[in-house]
Amino acid sequence: MHHDGGVPRPGQLLLAAPTLPDPFDRAVIYVIEHDESGALGVVLNAPATLDVGEILPQWRSAVIGEPVVFAGGPVATDTALGLAVLSGAADPEPPGFRPVYDRWGLIDLDADPDALAPELGGIRIFAGYAGWSPGQLEGEIAEGSWAVIDLADPLNEVFAGDGSDQWARLLRAQPGTLSWWVGCPRDPRWN
Repeated sequence: MHHDGGVPRPGQLLLAAPTLPDPFDRAVIYVIEHDESGALGVVLNAPATLDVGEILPQWRSAVIGEPVVFAGGPVATDTALGLAVLSGAADPEPPGFRPVYDRWGLIDLDADPDALAPELGGIRIFAGYAGWSPGQLEGEIAEGSWAVIDLADPLNEVFAGDGSDQWARLLRAQPGTLSWWVGCPRDPRWN
């Protein structure tokens, strides 16, 4: 579903317009925070080549899919964030887990994985994040740089493997003209 109003909520996705350059070329971003102090999210479809075991060996076995660190965005790339989903039977707020939306949240990567990992349905580790100052993201949405969509299947989308086709696949599923973005050239002069 396209979300009107241009104010994305935590748990929604931002899909980059086809003309956005790197670091957001064809990006799919999971919104973690959005309030009066700005917005923060992580790019879901940019796997890095670094193995989680090289920087956070204690969390490697809890990672869903390939145990690689994902490039979460251009801000604070030397910082790791752990995005996780609670398992069905988990305590709603186990120690070391900060809720974001529904059963999703950020984990304290300094927490004891032996205590926290059994509460989780999976985690993904990101290096860096995408951040916007107050009003910046709303302005970019208003000028058509991002589409805001709801996640139909959060578990599969957040942990969607390498994500190489994720941007196009999500757009093709959207109603109206958003699906047209898939066929747009990266440079509008080529149109």
